[in-house]
Amino acid sequence: MKPEQVIGVVGMSTMAIRPGDTSVAQGVNDLPVVGSNQILSLMESACSASIIEFLDFGETTVTFNSQIEILGAAGVGSEIHATARCLGLAENILKFEVEVHQSSRLIATGLITRKFVERVSFMARVAAETMVAEKESNIREEKIASSLRI
Repeated sequence: MKPEQVIGVVGMSTMAIRPGDTSVAQGVNDLPVVGSNQILSLMESACSASIIEFLDFGETTVTFNSQIEILGAAGVGSEIHATARCLGLAENILKFEVEVHQSSRLIATGLITRKFVERVSFMARVAAETMVAEKESNIREEKIASSLRI
């Protein structure tokens, strides 16, 4: 993919806020408004939508970095929309400017960078890292258990 292919492309994503999408449901606070993690997910979805047609077979992107600013809140039953615009591509990293609106009201803004990965090798690495982490956890648990038997 060449930078001139993707710079300026726009993607959009929409969600209707349900009770499970709220901060209170996610244990963040006691407010029944859309959670910040849901806002970030909506932003990431818009980023992905903007470049999907440019991906090669077996290729995808994963979030590399995100910076968001929450400017407002939206409650259950509201519909919010994210728009992402690609600002650039360098060394397999895409940079996006993102906004979330409820109608014309700005809810959040941010910058998200996404990295290109090859699906199979990425998932193989995740599986290997998970196995190593689980083995290390089991070893720690065995050491703790044996020290308690003294």
